[in-house]
Amino acid sequence: MPAIGERTRTTGSVVVGLACLGAISAVATYLHRYGLSGLRVDRDALRGWWSGDGLYAYRSEIARMGTAQPPVAAVLLLIVVFVPLPLAGSLLGLAGVAALILALIALVGPVARRYAKPRWPTVLIAGSLALIAEPVRTTIGYGRLDLILFGLVTADVVALRRSAWARSRAAWWPGRTASQPPRGRHPADLLRRAWATGAWAGVGTGIATALAVSPILFIAYLAVTRQWRAATTALATAAALVTGGLLIAPQASADWFGSALLQVDRSGPIGAQVNQSLAGALTRLYASDTIPVLIWVAFAGLLIAMGMIRARAAHTDGDEIAAFTLVGLTSAAIGPVTHTHELIWVLPAVLILLDAAARRHLSERRRRRRPGLGHAIAAVVVYLVVTLPSTWTASWNAELLTLIVLLNALPWRPGVAPAFPINRWPRQVRRSPAIPGPRGS
Repeated sequence: MPAIGERTRTTGSVVVGLACLGAISAVATYLHRYGLSGLRVDRDALRGWWSGDGLYAYRSEIARMGTAQPPVAAVLLLIVVFVPLPLAGSLLGLAGVAALILALIALVGPVARRYAKPRWPTVLIAGSLALIAEPVRTTIGYGRLDLILFGLVTADVVALRRSAWARSRAAWWPGRTASQPPRGRHPADLLRRAWATGAWAGVGTGIATALAVSPILFIAYLAVTRQWRAATTALATAAALVTGGLLIAPQASADWFGSALLQVDRSGPIGAQVNQSLAGALTRLYASDTIPVLIWVAFAGLLIAMGMIRARAAHTDGDEIAAFTLVGLTSAAIGPVTHTHELIWVLPAVLILLDAAARRHLSERRRRRRPGLGHAIAAVVVYLVVTLPSTWTASWNAELLTLIVLLNALPWRPGVAPAFPINRWPRQVRRSPAIPGPRGS
């Protein structure tokens, strides 16, 4: 009879194989259903650019849409000019699924470990639920980069947490610490030191900012919370990539910053029902073809202030995941055009609500009280809003209302994912911010 370890490895291999097969099937299904309409527009614009026309001069004949990709992203996507569109869409979709799974390992894994649940089955269940959500479906089906952007920003959350752990360990662990330079200068030593200390914090956000516009709000958040090293790294990374794009494609960069960046209707009409941003809702409310700029700026400023204040509070209480989630929700709410594929940060909000429900359940069970179901019900409702087809929910602005409610009411979990050293032995730690009691969790 095979040993228990061999049976476990065989079962794990079968499960991983089935998960990969399911992911490939999901990508193929979504590509067929949505037809890569977004990537098709980008490819036609890139073909014109390769032929000598302006990158942002192209407009599709039917929808009158043009590419809204910055020059850095356009250079990255230039390969779609030379390969069949289905192949390019498949590769982009699989890369997005890989980024999603890695992000879920970082976000769901610690939650499963906290409740003594097996990590990999929990991550696979979370991945299956995420794959059928509308933001993931449309990102893959339209051929967008949002899953990759989500993975890049989540990598910075991991880096900030590892940096906090390394500084905590340096304070109370005897002997050589992870934060000290390696004895050798071999590249492998430097890579191990960078991984152990989270030295890459900010790189992911900087790359995401160069590939899109909205992630710049994460850099602002890092500055607001005085995480200066990560903020500087993100800004320097974005500046380096933008400079590289300027050197590679000077005319396209000039066109982007000179005119295309301000053409907010490049990816579709502002007043279209599928636009679930604050600007889209105001445009439809006023029955106008353009954004009521003053009203939009005023309300967007309020949402930014609310999101940043609550994100800073979550950071102070030691929940960096909730803080980044609040910033992502704010970015989706205030943008001039927000399609369903840009609502990816609603998914970690569902995870936070479920975790908060479990924490409250355990706390109230110890006190022999009736378990609270509010957060669990909220998680189910939010998940249904972003899973049902947008044609069912867009008519009553369900996604925008969900974003605004989450910005106001998303709980955070004190101390579960801090980005600062934790005081484990008070006499040995010099500086360690106090963690207040639970707030809404």
